[in-house]
Amino acid sequence: MFQSRKERQNEMEIVTIEELVPENHLLRKIDQYIDFSFIPEKVRPFYSEDNGRPSLDPLVLFKMMFIGYFYGIRSERELERQIQTNVAYRWFLGLNLTDAVPHHSTISWNRRTRFKETDIFQEVFDEIVLQAMNHRMVAGRVLFTDSTHLKANANKKKFSKQEVHVETADYIEELNEAVLEDRVDHGKKPLKKKTKEVKISDTDPESGYLYRENKPEGFFYLDHRTTDLKYNIITDVHVTPGNIHDSKPYLQRLDRQIERFGFDVEAVGLDAGYLTNPICHGLAQRDVFGVIAHRRFQKRKGFLAKWKYKYDEDRDMYVCPQGEELTYATTDRDGYRHYKSDPARCKECPLLAQCTQNQKHQKTITRHVWEDDKEQVRLNRLSNEGKWIYRMRKEKVERSFADSKELHGLRYCRLRGKEKVKEQALMTAACQNMKKIVLHLARVR
Repeated sequence: MFQSRKERQNEMEIVTIEELVPENHLLRKIDQYIDFSFIPEKVRPFYSEDNGRPSLDPLVLFKMMFIGYFYGIRSERELERQIQTNVAYRWFLGLNLTDAVPHHSTISWNRRTRFKETDIFQEVFDEIVLQAMNHRMVAGRVLFTDSTHLKANANKKKFSKQEVHVETADYIEELNEAVLEDRVDHGKKPLKKKTKEVKISDTDPESGYLYRENKPEGFFYLDHRTTDLKYNIITDVHVTPGNIHDSKPYLQRLDRQIERFGFDVEAVGLDAGYLTNPICHGLAQRDVFGVIAHRRFQKRKGFLAKWKYKYDEDRDMYVCPQGEELTYATTDRDGYRHYKSDPARCKECPLLAQCTQNQKHQKTITRHVWEDDKEQVRLNRLSNEGKWIYRMRKEKVERSFADSKELHGLRYCRLRGKEKVKEQALMTAACQNMKKIVLHLARVR
């Protein structure tokens, strides 16, 4: 028999919000296993104790933000609308069915004023990592690091060009000292600072213009992320402009994790972008087993490979396949020593056409001042342990990035400015960690 249920919506029912939320809902597990009591204590210094109007409960404020990042809700206006109609969201925030939802502008106002130029989002992220450590979900022995690009909220056609000083990395001072010492030992003068021209966005000046092979071109930020081997918990998040090389902030961020969480790092797995001499040297200094992918360079067809020129460490020179010596000439600003042959002897060499096209008939080979450390990393990669660590990298940090972009809306920057993008990256990572913690605890308990 035909029947309409339209009029039943006007019937009165007695029901609690607790009954309307499914028992296995993610937010129930979050509420059960994650301790948010640290948030009011962390933000208390930013509130006035005895002045002004009563504020929104900071725990409700942060839980609203967590909901947005858990479910990839990109707009705070949309977040407010979703909370109005979603019973589970209301339950998580402690709101009844008839309670007014906090206005979306409350989040942006706190971001612009109360939490501006503070480390509150970094502290929230760190506290979640510490909770994962308390549940024995982080070992801190093997770490994987990579970066991904986040499209900036900026038009790639609107920019100006500026001259800036080139700074190679966070290890610039140590590298400069090594270069200076090497040049002095060989009787060379110090080098002058180098500059380059870069594109600066008119819309978001803090973003960087990304131009890499097989990557999109435009203004981007980079999310540098580290995950732990044990349960793939994210242990570090760092945001830089898109034109910063992956390797530049790496050692500094590794040191931060060791200091902040007390990690005893034994090994790291990195992509080929991190295969630089300073990174290899830094890992050797920290007694860390570095496993870094091989960077493939296109070989010049018909020319002798570099490995055929043998380095004599005792005499500090190279010897070519014909037995001729290539002696030290100079050390450049990037830390590379230049070894050059004798043009008079090379001119009559039968292998000259396979050796160099230099019009002066002179062969030049470069060797970094930290080349020995790079060679050790190459040997690490070829070992059985190294092969296993690098194979795990794609299952750890790369999978973490995939989840961020597909499930949590991290593919694009919601706001403009490095600090706001950093907030988005940190809060997204914190939510990913919370999901891993509660799903693990729900299985084992």
